[in-house]
Amino acid sequence: MGKQFGKKTGFKRPKNPGKFKLSRCSKKNRREEEEKIVHSTSPGSSGELSEEENGNLSSVKEIDNEETSKYDELLNMLRSSSKPVADANKQRQGQEEGKTGTKQDRDDGYESSDDGEDEEHDSGTDDESAAGPSVTESPFNKHFTHILSKEEVDNFSAKKWKYEWKVPASGMSNCRWVGTGECFLKDVDVNADHDIKPKLYQHWLDTYKTSGGNDFHSSKQRFFFTLCNSYRDIMHCNRKPFYIRGSEEDSSTMDAYIMHCLNHVFKTRDLVIKNDAKAAKFRENDKNAMLNDDSLRDQGYTRPKVLIMLPFKSTALRVVKRLIQLTPSAHKANIEHLDRFYNDFGTKGIEDDEEENEAFANSQKSSKPSDFQSLFGGNSKDDFVVGIKFTRRSIKLYSDFYSSDIIIASALGFCAKIDQIERDKGKDVDYISSIEVLVIDYAEVIAMQNWVHLVKVVKHVNLMPSKQHGTDIMRIRHWCLDGYTRFYRQTILLSSYLNPDMNALFNHQCVNYRGKVKLECEYKGVLPKVQLQVQQIYQRFGSDSVTEINDARLDYFLKKVFPKLQESTQGGIMIFISSYFDFVRIRNFMKSQDASFCMLSEYTESSDISRARLWFFEGKKKIMLYTERMHFYHRYKIRGIKNLFFYSLPERKDFYPELLNMLEGDDATATTLFSRFDQLRLERIVGTANAKRMVKSEKDVPSPPGDGEPPTRDPPSAATDQPNPPPTPRPSTSTSSGRRPPSTSPTVTGCRVDGVGVRRGAQTICNPFGCIFEIASWRGLAWTVHERGGGLERSAIRWLQI
Repeated sequence: MGKQFGKKTGFKRPKNPGKFKLSRCSKKNRREEEEKIVHSTSPGSSGELSEEENGNLSSVKEIDNEETSKYDELLNMLRSSSKPVADANKQRQGQEEGKTGTKQDRDDGYESSDDGEDEEHDSGTDDESAAGPSVTESPFNKHFTHILSKEEVDNFSAKKWKYEWKVPASGMSNCRWVGTGECFLKDVDVNADHDIKPKLYQHWLDTYKTSGGNDFHSSKQRFFFTLCNSYRDIMHCNRKPFYIRGSEEDSSTMDAYIMHCLNHVFKTRDLVIKNDAKAAKFRENDKNAMLNDDSLRDQGYTRPKVLIMLPFKSTALRVVKRLIQLTPSAHKANIEHLDRFYNDFGTKGIEDDEEENEAFANSQKSSKPSDFQSLFGGNSKDDFVVGIKFTRRSIKLYSDFYSSDIIIASALGFCAKIDQIERDKGKDVDYISSIEVLVIDYAEVIAMQNWVHLVKVVKHVNLMPSKQHGTDIMRIRHWCLDGYTRFYRQTILLSSYLNPDMNALFNHQCVNYRGKVKLECEYKGVLPKVQLQVQQIYQRFGSDSVTEINDARLDYFLKKVFPKLQESTQGGIMIFISSYFDFVRIRNFMKSQDASFCMLSEYTESSDISRARLWFFEGKKKIMLYTERMHFYHRYKIRGIKNLFFYSLPERKDFYPELLNMLEGDDATATTLFSRFDQLRLERIVGTANAKRMVKSEKDVPSPPGDGEPPTRDPPSAATDQPNPPPTPRPSTSTSSGRRPPSTSPTVTGCRVDGVGVRRGAQTICNPFGCIFEIASWRGLAWTVHERGGGLERSAIRWLQI
């Protein structure tokens, strides 16, 4: 390849130091390169690696006479558009353009400039975006060229973020975006094609139109890309996942963050190539000047810049397939190890959308719910880590982690890598020390696996590396050397719902100096999905702090709930427990009490599962302990449930009506234990407005029912024969709800119910909504009463959906 420069250091982990050239070189060296390119016959040789980034060449070496006129014509065209001669020769040769099989191409990286067909890369970073903003105006450059002071870092470490602005979320009713600092959405024109590579943007637009989309600039994915491109931390916890059938999949979010990741990788690559040429000139002219030029500091300790965390191999397959589709054609002439990737991450025979839809149609014959079939129908293995590298003309899957641009992994798979460090001191995970964009997708599924694994991985991101890994110290950014990388990292957390663990991760592990943006939503609840006539009773217990919530819940259960369950002669009692740790505590207690119970958890063996289900159905065991993760991974239809007790509400709101619809018997009841710290779960089930009233109640909740009798409480005033005057509503009072009962159930039309209670002897049953309504005109929830004599006497209390 002609003269060789010194060792190239930086993002790549060099295998043979001194082997590669810098893209820009002296005029003499360029001439030598051109001569070698013209006579080269290997598509993977220096003809691919010796392009000039911004030069305008005035002449080329004379070539074969039979092709001279054609070559001169092409050369003139290239001169007018500032394209390098090397690319003209590449066009002329026409030999296996997409091939990347040679050793030199396998080892290329930021050293090689872009293909001549990719116009925006030929001009380095001068053509910075589709709309043409200056480099200094680019959010990419603004974010990474800003230097934090030590005082600012200290403030960010202890800062409590305040969300100061609100913007309605387009396309999502009852949702709004809230953020810290100044509202950048008011000043940013989301219709502008700002700060995105032109070819990348055009390919994105074409893909959107091909899929049948209209009005791209006002689409949800274009808006979400604007959020991502602000380089702020983002938490979007109302995403419609692909496995929830019956409504259109929200793929716009995935497209937006994939485009953001691609744009970030390509911009980083352009910046490095541009500075490689600048550094080459410094070496020739003034080496001392290079030491004082901070503009050359464009790298971190290692090359990988994007980390995407996903739960299953099937979800990784979806993301990688879409990433390939959204990559411009010039960058994917060859995709290495694609067949291997499909074999490892896919389901054999299902490689396109039509086959996937056909597989889903066949799954409808199964007794499992459709969302279960969609989520677990593919490869559900959760132990994987794979690197993806972008070169001029190819995408390389299974690339070495230190030479990768994007790493896609599961929490369990990366934890295994981290655990290897403790056993083998020669191993490390330093390749995530310079991650600048962290995406956590399908967080609701990761929460069902083991959230601790994800937290462990996030804590290891952006730690100081243990080795140098061939890094050029003179190219490392100052804030990276100072150990401030995590303050520049953008974290994008995506989920279909929000829980306290996600909140804690976002509040404490995401400390981006640019600020935070998150989505706030109000929910309508899922009570209308309950198809049976079931009394639903909510019992509130008190707790002083979130750290004491588990002990307070257990104490209330042992003192108030379990004695009633033990005294009951009726079997068929299922106790649903969301947390496995709570499950262990309840299991150990029941063993100590010699209670008649069986249990199903995510760790129960298959033979024990069948035995426990049979014992419970036949009544040999009175109580069944059932965990949420067990239901998530198996979705069994449990028979024999007569009374359902929610020790803790499910995280996934659809599990609540699904379990209630399994109840059997005419007097079936469902009792739920909750506290004010359960508001996030409660609002998804009963609705945001109702949940707020329920958790603010200061009154104690009575004991759970015995033998199906709804709980009651003492009246607030002396017993009389007339209804009590309406006091302030107490939302936490035990209530029961359900769907419209059979026509034989007692109903009243045209009857007015005044006040919040209906008398029955010396007890008062309260209306938690404190409303005065006429049943005949009510279209929401209504009391079912009988009118007897001069007063109202309760014969049945239910909520009816009218």
